[in-house]
Amino acid sequence: MELCLPPAVSPLHGRIAVPGDKSLAHRAALFASLTVGESVIENYPDSGVTRAMRNALATLGVPSTLEDGVLRLSGNRWHDAAVVYCGNSCTTFRLLAGALAATGTAAVLDGSEGLRRRPMDRIAEPLRLMGADISATDGHAPLAFRPAPLRGIDYTLPVASAQVLSCLQLAALGAEGASTFRVPGPVRDHTTRMLRAMGARIEEDGLTTRVHPLWPLGALRPLKGKLPGDISSAAFLLVAAAIVPDSRITVANVGLNPTRTGILDVLSEMGAVIEITNARDTFGEPTGDVTLTAASLKGIEIGGDLVVRSIDEFPAIAVAAAFAEGTTIVRDAEELRYKESDRIAAIVTQLRALGADVAEAPDGFTVRGGTVRGGTARANGDHRLAMSMALCGLRAPVTVCGAEILNESFPEFTSKLAALRCGEGADLVK
Repeated sequence: MELCLPPAVSPLHGRIAVPGDKSLAHRAALFASLTVGESVIENYPDSGVTRAMRNALATLGVPSTLEDGVLRLSGNRWHDAAVVYCGNSCTTFRLLAGALAATGTAAVLDGSEGLRRRPMDRIAEPLRLMGADISATDGHAPLAFRPAPLRGIDYTLPVASAQVLSCLQLAALGAEGASTFRVPGPVRDHTTRMLRAMGARIEEDGLTTRVHPLWPLGALRPLKGKLPGDISSAAFLLVAAAIVPDSRITVANVGLNPTRTGILDVLSEMGAVIEITNARDTFGEPTGDVTLTAASLKGIEIGGDLVVRSIDEFPAIAVAAAFAEGTTIVRDAEELRYKESDRIAAIVTQLRALGADVAEAPDGFTVRGGTVRGGTARANGDHRLAMSMALCGLRAPVTVCGAEILNESFPEFTSKLAALRCGEGADLVK
Protein backbone atom coordinates (compact mmCIF):
# COMPACT_ATOMS: atom_id res chain seq x y z
CA MET A 1 0.00 0.00 0.00
CA GLU A 2 1.17 3.52 -0.83
CA LEU A 3 0.27 6.37 1.52
CA CYS A 4 0.12 10.01 0.44
CA LEU A 5 -0.97 12.68 2.92
CA PRO A 6 -2.11 15.87 1.15
CA PRO A 7 -0.03 18.91 2.20
CA ALA A 8 -1.76 20.82 5.00
CA VAL A 9 -3.43 24.01 3.78
CA SER A 10 -4.64 25.03 7.25
CA PRO A 11 -3.60 24.41 10.86
CA LEU A 12 -4.42 21.20 12.70
CA HIS A 13 -6.97 21.67 15.46
CA GLY A 14 -9.03 19.52 17.77
CA ARG A 15 -9.21 17.21 20.74
CA ILE A 16 -8.65 13.53 20.10
CA ALA A 17 -7.84 10.24 21.83
CA VAL A 18 -5.48 7.47 20.73
CA PRO A 19 -5.70 3.70 21.30
CA GLY A 20 -4.46 2.22 24.56
CA ASP A 21 -0.75 1.96 25.26
CA LYS A 22 0.69 -1.13 23.56
CA SER A 23 3.34 -1.71 26.23
CA LEU A 24 0.62 -1.70 28.89
CA ALA A 25 -1.71 -3.78 26.72
CA HIS A 26 0.86 -6.57 26.39
CA ARG A 27 1.33 -6.64 30.12
CA ALA A 28 -2.34 -6.30 31.00
CA ALA A 29 -3.35 -9.31 28.91
CA LEU A 30 -0.44 -11.47 30.07
CA PHE A 31 -0.72 -10.58 33.75
CA ALA A 32 -4.51 -11.00 33.68
CA SER A 33 -4.01 -14.51 32.24
CA LEU A 34 -2.18 -15.46 35.44
CA THR A 35 -5.01 -14.38 37.78
CA VAL A 36 -8.11 -16.17 39.00
CA GLY A 37 -11.27 -14.45 37.75
CA GLU A 38 -12.25 -12.18 34.87
CA SER A 39 -10.35 -9.07 33.86
CA VAL A 40 -12.14 -6.33 31.92
CA ILE A 41 -9.79 -3.84 30.22
CA GLU A 42 -11.14 -0.85 28.29
CA ASN A 43 -9.41 1.09 25.47
CA TYR A 44 -7.50 -2.05 24.51
CA PRO A 45 -5.70 -1.51 21.18
CA ASP A 46 -6.32 -3.88 18.29
CA SER A 47 -3.13 -4.01 16.22
CA GLY A 48 -0.71 -6.58 14.88
CA VAL A 49 1.56 -6.55 17.90
CA THR A 50 -1.24 -6.78 20.48
CA ARG A 51 -2.92 -9.57 18.53
CA ALA A 52 0.36 -11.47 18.79
CA MET A 53 0.05 -11.55 22.59
CA ARG A 54 -3.64 -12.47 22.53
CA ASN A 55 -3.07 -15.23 20.00
CA ALA A 56 -0.14 -16.59 22.00
CA LEU A 57 -2.23 -16.67 25.18
CA ALA A 58 -5.02 -18.47 23.33
CA THR A 59 -2.50 -21.11 22.27
CA LEU A 60 -1.61 -21.53 25.95
CA GLY A 61 -5.26 -22.01 26.93
CA VAL A 62 -6.35 -18.46 27.73
CA PRO A 63 -8.62 -17.07 24.98
CA SER A 64 -9.97 -13.52 25.15
CA THR A 65 -12.62 -11.42 23.48
CA LEU A 66 -12.20 -7.87 22.19
CA GLU A 67 -15.31 -5.89 21.30
CA ASP A 68 -15.57 -2.10 20.98
CA GLY A 69 -12.18 -1.73 22.61
CA VAL A 70 -13.07 -3.82 25.67
CA LEU A 71 -10.91 -6.89 26.34
CA ARG A 72 -12.40 -9.67 28.49
CA LEU A 73 -10.17 -12.46 29.70
CA SER A 74 -10.50 -15.16 32.39
CA GLY A 75 -7.13 -16.40 33.63
CA ASN A 76 -5.50 -19.32 35.45
CA ARG A 77 -6.00 -21.78 32.56
CA TRP A 78 -2.48 -22.19 31.18
CA HIS A 79 -1.51 -25.52 29.60
CA ASP A 80 1.50 -26.86 27.69
CA ALA A 81 1.75 -26.01 23.99
CA ALA A 82 3.85 -27.36 21.13
CA VAL A 83 4.64 -24.00 19.50
CA VAL A 84 3.59 -20.52 20.63
CA TYR A 85 3.98 -18.12 17.71
CA CYS A 86 4.76 -14.51 18.66
CA GLY A 87 4.77 -12.98 15.20
CA ASN A 88 7.06 -9.94 15.04
CA SER A 89 6.42 -8.92 18.66
CA CYS A 90 9.61 -9.13 20.71
CA THR A 91 7.72 -7.85 23.77
CA THR A 92 5.31 -10.79 23.51
CA PHE A 93 8.21 -13.22 23.17
CA ARG A 94 10.35 -11.95 26.03
CA LEU A 95 7.54 -11.42 28.53
CA LEU A 96 6.02 -14.82 27.76
CA ALA A 97 9.43 -16.40 28.36
CA GLY A 98 9.41 -15.18 31.96
CA ALA A 99 5.84 -16.34 32.49
CA LEU A 100 6.54 -19.80 31.00
CA ALA A 101 9.46 -20.22 33.38
CA ALA A 102 7.41 -19.04 36.36
CA THR A 103 4.45 -21.31 35.65
CA GLY A 104 6.47 -24.37 34.66
CA THR A 105 4.72 -24.53 31.29
CA ALA A 106 6.29 -26.57 28.50
CA ALA A 107 6.28 -24.78 25.14
CA VAL A 108 8.40 -23.59 22.24
CA LEU A 109 8.40 -19.84 21.64
CA ASP A 110 8.92 -18.80 18.03
CA GLY A 111 8.22 -15.87 15.75
CA SER A 112 8.80 -14.19 12.41
CA GLU A 113 12.12 -14.11 10.57
CA GLY A 114 12.63 -10.61 11.92
CA LEU A 115 12.04 -11.73 15.48
CA ARG A 116 14.40 -14.67 14.99
CA ARG A 117 17.17 -12.14 14.41
CA ARG A 118 16.62 -10.44 17.76
CA PRO A 119 19.06 -11.41 20.57
CA MET A 120 17.46 -13.84 23.05
CA ASP A 121 20.51 -14.80 25.13
CA ARG A 122 19.67 -11.62 27.03
CA ILE A 123 16.78 -13.53 28.63
CA ALA A 124 17.88 -17.16 28.25
CA GLU A 125 21.11 -16.83 30.21
CA PRO A 126 19.69 -15.23 33.39
CA LEU A 127 16.64 -17.52 33.27
CA ARG A 128 19.01 -20.51 33.23
CA LEU A 129 20.80 -19.03 36.26
CA MET A 130 17.40 -19.17 37.99
CA GLY A 131 17.12 -22.85 37.09
CA ALA A 132 15.00 -22.66 33.93
CA ASP A 133 15.40 -25.48 31.41
CA ILE A 134 15.72 -23.68 28.06
CA SER A 135 17.09 -24.68 24.68
CA ALA A 136 17.93 -21.87 22.25
CA THR A 137 19.12 -21.63 18.64
CA ASP A 138 22.46 -19.82 18.56
CA GLY A 139 21.15 -17.30 21.07
CA HIS A 140 18.00 -16.62 19.06
CA ALA A 141 14.44 -17.90 18.70
CA PRO A 142 13.01 -20.47 18.80
CA LEU A 143 13.36 -21.14 22.54
CA ALA A 144 12.12 -24.42 24.02
CA PHE A 145 10.96 -24.40 27.67
CA ARG A 146 10.58 -27.44 29.90
CA PRO A 147 9.26 -27.35 33.50
CA ALA A 148 11.96 -26.78 36.13
CA PRO A 149 11.96 -25.29 39.65
CA LEU A 150 13.27 -21.73 39.87
CA ARG A 151 15.34 -20.08 42.57
CA GLY A 152 15.85 -16.42 43.35
CA ILE A 153 19.06 -14.80 42.10
CA ASP A 154 21.06 -11.60 42.39
CA TYR A 155 21.71 -10.45 38.83
CA THR A 156 22.99 -7.37 37.01
CA LEU A 157 21.63 -6.91 33.48
CA PRO A 158 24.39 -6.17 30.93
CA VAL A 159 22.06 -3.82 29.04
CA ALA A 160 19.28 -1.51 30.23
CA SER A 161 16.27 -3.32 28.77
CA ALA A 162 12.71 -3.11 30.08
CA GLN A 163 11.78 -6.28 28.19
CA VAL A 164 14.58 -8.28 29.78
CA LEU A 165 13.90 -6.90 33.25
CA SER A 166 10.17 -7.61 32.89
CA CYS A 167 10.91 -11.19 31.80
CA LEU A 168 13.06 -11.78 34.87
CA GLN A 169 10.59 -10.09 37.22
CA LEU A 170 7.84 -12.42 36.02
CA ALA A 171 10.06 -15.47 36.45
CA ALA A 172 10.99 -14.28 39.95
CA LEU A 173 7.34 -14.35 41.01
CA GLY A 174 7.44 -18.14 40.61
CA ALA A 175 10.88 -18.72 42.17
CA GLU A 176 11.88 -19.92 45.61
CA GLY A 177 13.29 -16.93 47.46
CA ALA A 178 13.48 -13.26 46.48
CA SER A 179 15.43 -12.01 43.46
CA THR A 180 17.40 -8.79 43.07
CA PHE A 181 17.92 -7.25 39.64
CA ARG A 182 20.15 -4.30 38.75
CA VAL A 183 20.11 -2.38 35.48
CA PRO A 184 22.97 -0.21 34.18
CA GLY A 185 20.64 2.66 33.29
CA PRO A 186 17.02 3.80 33.49
CA VAL A 187 14.35 1.55 31.91
CA ARG A 188 10.58 1.65 31.61
CA ASP A 189 8.90 0.51 34.81
CA HIS A 190 5.47 -0.52 33.47
CA THR A 191 5.83 -4.08 34.77
CA THR A 192 6.71 -2.96 38.28
CA ARG A 193 3.82 -0.49 38.43
CA MET A 194 1.18 -2.89 37.10
CA LEU A 195 2.26 -5.92 39.12
CA ARG A 196 2.26 -3.81 42.26
CA ALA A 197 -1.25 -2.62 41.45
CA MET A 198 -2.25 -6.29 41.16
CA GLY A 199 -0.78 -7.23 44.55
CA ALA A 200 2.82 -8.27 43.85
CA ARG A 201 5.56 -7.20 46.25
CA ILE A 202 8.33 -5.44 44.33
CA GLU A 203 10.73 -3.00 45.98
CA GLU A 204 12.70 -0.34 44.11
CA ASP A 205 15.89 1.44 45.08
CA GLY A 206 17.22 3.52 42.22
CA LEU A 207 18.25 1.13 39.46
CA THR A 208 17.70 -1.94 41.66
CA THR A 209 14.47 -3.92 42.05
CA ARG A 210 13.81 -6.75 44.50
CA VAL A 211 11.00 -9.15 43.60
CA HIS A 212 9.41 -11.39 46.21
CA PRO A 213 7.82 -14.67 45.08
CA LEU A 214 4.05 -14.84 44.79
CA TRP A 215 2.63 -18.34 44.89
CA PRO A 216 0.30 -19.24 43.46
CA LEU A 217 0.52 -16.64 40.70
CA GLY A 218 -3.28 -16.66 40.76
CA ALA A 219 -2.99 -14.51 43.87
CA LEU A 220 -2.59 -11.54 41.51
CA ARG A 221 -5.78 -9.49 41.37
CA PRO A 222 -7.72 -9.33 38.06
CA LEU A 223 -7.55 -6.03 36.18
CA LYS A 224 -10.53 -3.76 35.67
CA GLY A 225 -10.25 -0.28 34.16
CA LYS A 226 -9.26 1.79 31.12
CA LEU A 227 -5.80 1.76 29.58
CA PRO A 228 -4.13 5.16 29.07
CA GLY A 229 -3.59 6.18 25.45
CA ASP A 230 -0.25 5.26 23.90
CA ILE A 231 2.17 8.18 23.99
CA SER A 232 4.11 6.52 21.16
CA SER A 233 1.00 6.81 18.97
CA ALA A 234 0.23 10.30 20.25
CA ALA A 235 3.77 11.31 19.26
CA PHE A 236 2.93 11.20 15.56
CA LEU A 237 -0.06 13.49 16.00
CA LEU A 238 1.93 15.85 18.22
CA VAL A 239 4.77 16.07 15.69
CA ALA A 240 2.19 16.65 12.93
CA ALA A 241 0.85 19.64 14.85
CA ALA A 242 4.36 20.84 15.67
CA ILE A 243 5.39 21.08 11.99
CA VAL A 244 2.18 22.69 10.68
CA PRO A 245 2.18 26.41 11.60
CA ASP A 246 -0.52 27.77 13.93
CA SER A 247 -1.75 24.27 14.93
CA ARG A 248 -3.09 23.47 18.38
CA ILE A 249 -4.27 19.97 19.35
CA THR A 250 -5.08 18.07 22.53
CA VAL A 251 -4.54 14.34 22.89
CA ALA A 252 -6.67 13.16 25.81
CA ASN A 253 -6.01 10.35 28.30
CA VAL A 254 -2.35 9.82 27.42
CA GLY A 255 0.01 7.71 29.53
CA LEU A 256 2.63 9.98 31.09
CA ASN A 257 5.02 7.50 32.66
CA PRO A 258 8.20 9.56 33.22
CA THR A 259 10.27 6.88 31.45
CA ARG A 260 8.24 7.52 28.26
CA THR A 261 7.74 11.30 28.12
CA GLY A 262 11.01 12.21 26.43
CA ILE A 263 9.11 13.15 23.26
CA LEU A 264 7.33 15.92 25.17
CA ASP A 265 10.63 17.28 26.50
CA VAL A 266 12.22 17.13 23.04
CA LEU A 267 9.36 19.00 21.34
CA SER A 268 9.27 21.55 24.16
CA GLU A 269 13.01 22.17 23.92
CA MET A 270 12.65 22.59 20.16
CA GLY A 271 10.10 25.35 20.77
CA ALA A 272 6.63 23.80 20.78
CA VAL A 273 4.39 24.77 23.71
CA ILE A 274 3.32 21.72 25.77
CA GLU A 275 0.65 21.78 28.49
CA ILE A 276 -0.47 18.88 30.72
CA THR A 277 -3.94 18.93 32.29
CA ASN A 278 -6.34 16.52 34.01
CA ALA A 279 -3.53 14.56 35.68
CA ARG A 280 -4.56 11.26 37.32
CA ASP A 281 -3.42 7.66 37.93
CA THR A 282 -4.47 4.50 36.05
CA PHE A 283 -3.15 0.95 36.69
CA GLY A 284 -0.36 2.63 38.67
CA GLU A 285 0.50 4.82 35.65
CA PRO A 286 0.37 8.65 35.56
CA THR A 287 -2.10 9.81 32.92
CA GLY A 288 -3.28 13.17 31.59
CA ASP A 289 -4.28 15.30 28.59
CA VAL A 290 -1.50 16.74 26.43
CA THR A 291 -2.01 19.99 24.50
CA LEU A 292 0.57 21.13 21.91
CA THR A 293 0.58 24.60 20.40
CA ALA A 294 2.83 25.01 17.38
CA ALA A 295 5.66 27.53 17.39
CA SER A 296 8.86 27.98 15.40
CA LEU A 297 11.02 24.88 15.92
CA LYS A 298 14.79 25.03 16.34
CA GLY A 299 17.46 22.37 16.18
CA ILE A 300 18.75 20.92 19.46
CA GLU A 301 21.19 18.29 20.77
CA ILE A 302 19.67 15.08 22.19
CA GLY A 303 21.64 12.57 24.23
CA GLY A 304 21.95 10.73 27.53
CA ASP A 305 18.85 10.00 29.58
CA LEU A 306 16.60 11.88 27.15
CA VAL A 307 17.42 9.27 24.48
CA VAL A 308 16.27 6.44 26.76
CA ARG A 309 13.01 8.26 27.50
CA SER A 310 12.23 8.81 23.81
CA ILE A 311 13.89 5.81 22.13
CA ASP A 312 10.81 4.71 20.15
CA GLU A 313 9.95 8.22 18.98
CA PHE A 314 13.14 9.06 17.07
CA PRO A 315 11.66 8.48 13.60
CA ALA A 316 9.05 11.14 14.43
CA ILE A 317 11.62 13.36 16.17
CA ALA A 318 13.76 13.23 13.03
CA VAL A 319 10.81 14.62 11.05
CA ALA A 320 10.38 17.50 13.50
CA ALA A 321 14.12 18.18 13.13
CA ALA A 322 13.81 18.17 9.34
CA PHE A 323 11.36 21.11 9.54
CA ALA A 324 13.16 23.00 12.32
CA GLU A 325 15.54 25.91 11.91
CA GLY A 326 19.14 24.88 12.42
CA THR A 327 20.74 21.51 13.12
CA THR A 328 19.59 18.69 15.39
CA ILE A 329 22.20 16.22 16.67
CA VAL A 330 21.21 12.84 18.17
CA ARG A 331 23.83 10.83 20.06
CA ASP A 332 23.93 7.93 22.58
CA ALA A 333 21.20 6.18 20.56
CA GLU A 334 22.97 3.04 19.30
CA GLU A 335 20.05 0.92 20.59
CA LEU A 336 18.07 2.24 17.61
CA ARG A 337 20.09 -0.10 15.42
CA TYR A 338 18.44 -3.12 17.06
CA LYS A 339 14.76 -2.25 16.62
CA GLU A 340 12.39 -3.58 13.91
CA SER A 341 15.00 -2.23 11.53
CA ASP A 342 18.32 -0.46 11.93
CA ARG A 343 16.45 2.75 12.62
CA ILE A 344 19.49 5.00 12.44
CA ALA A 345 20.32 3.81 8.92
CA ALA A 346 16.63 3.74 7.94
CA ILE A 347 15.90 7.27 9.17
CA VAL A 348 18.93 8.66 7.35
CA THR A 349 18.26 6.77 4.10
CA GLN A 350 14.56 7.66 3.88
CA LEU A 351 14.94 11.31 4.85
CA ARG A 352 17.67 11.63 2.22
CA ALA A 353 15.24 10.17 -0.31
CA LEU A 354 12.98 13.13 0.48
CA GLY A 355 15.80 15.62 -0.01
CA ALA A 356 16.76 16.17 3.63
CA ASP A 357 20.32 17.00 4.63
CA VAL A 358 21.01 14.22 7.14
CA ALA A 359 24.17 12.39 8.22
CA GLU A 360 24.61 9.06 9.97
CA ALA A 361 26.80 8.44 13.03
CA PRO A 362 27.55 5.16 14.85
CA ASP A 363 25.25 6.12 17.73
CA GLY A 364 22.85 8.59 16.13
CA PHE A 365 22.37 11.07 13.31
CA THR A 366 22.42 14.77 12.43
CA VAL A 367 19.61 16.60 10.61
CA ARG A 368 19.90 20.07 9.09
CA GLY A 369 16.41 21.52 9.03
CA GLY A 370 14.51 23.09 6.16
CA THR A 371 15.82 20.80 3.42
CA VAL A 372 12.91 18.41 2.76
CA ARG A 373 11.74 18.67 -0.88
CA GLY A 374 9.51 15.59 -1.14
CA GLY A 375 9.67 12.33 -3.06
CA THR A 376 9.17 8.64 -2.36
CA ALA A 377 10.13 6.96 0.92
CA ARG A 378 9.96 3.30 1.90
CA ALA A 379 8.70 1.90 5.19
CA ASN A 380 11.13 -1.05 5.09
CA GLY A 381 8.82 -3.13 7.27
CA ASP A 382 8.98 -0.60 10.15
CA HIS A 383 5.65 0.82 11.33
CA ARG A 384 7.16 3.88 12.99
CA LEU A 385 9.21 4.72 9.92
CA ALA A 386 6.09 4.47 7.73
CA MET A 387 4.12 6.97 9.81
CA SER A 388 7.05 9.34 10.29
CA MET A 389 7.86 9.62 6.59
CA ALA A 390 4.15 10.12 5.89
CA LEU A 391 4.18 13.15 8.20
CA CYS A 392 6.63 14.84 5.85
CA GLY A 393 3.74 14.85 3.38
CA LEU A 394 2.06 17.56 5.44
CA ARG A 395 4.73 19.96 4.20
CA ALA A 396 5.97 18.45 0.91
CA PRO A 397 4.68 15.98 -1.70
CA VAL A 398 5.57 12.55 -0.29
CA THR A 399 4.58 8.97 -1.10
CA VAL A 400 5.37 6.17 1.37
CA CYS A 401 5.63 2.66 -0.07
CA GLY A 402 4.86 -0.35 2.11
CA ALA A 403 2.78 1.81 4.45
CA GLU A 404 0.46 -1.10 5.38
CA ILE A 405 2.99 -2.01 8.09
CA LEU A 406 1.57 0.87 10.20
CA ASN A 407 -1.32 -1.49 11.00
CA GLU A 408 1.11 -3.34 13.26
CA SER A 409 0.88 -0.58 15.83
CA PHE A 410 -1.50 2.28 14.89
CA PRO A 411 -4.17 1.29 12.33
CA GLU A 412 -6.10 4.48 13.09
CA PHE A 413 -3.18 6.75 12.16
CA THR A 414 -4.64 8.21 8.97
CA SER A 415 -8.19 8.57 10.32
CA LYS A 416 -7.01 10.28 13.52
CA LEU A 417 -4.83 12.67 11.55
CA ALA A 418 -7.64 13.39 9.10
CA ALA A 419 -9.93 14.28 12.03
CA LEU A 420 -7.46 17.04 12.97
CA ARG A 421 -7.18 18.39 9.43
CA CYS A 422 -10.46 20.30 9.32
CA GLY A 423 -12.15 17.72 7.13
CA GLU A 424 -9.27 17.00 4.75
CA GLY A 425 -8.56 13.31 4.32
CA ALA A 426 -5.66 11.02 3.54
CA ASP A 427 -5.18 9.74 0.00
CA LEU A 428 -4.80 5.96 0.25
CA VAL A 429 -3.72 4.28 -2.98
CA LYS A 430 -3.95 0.50 -2.72
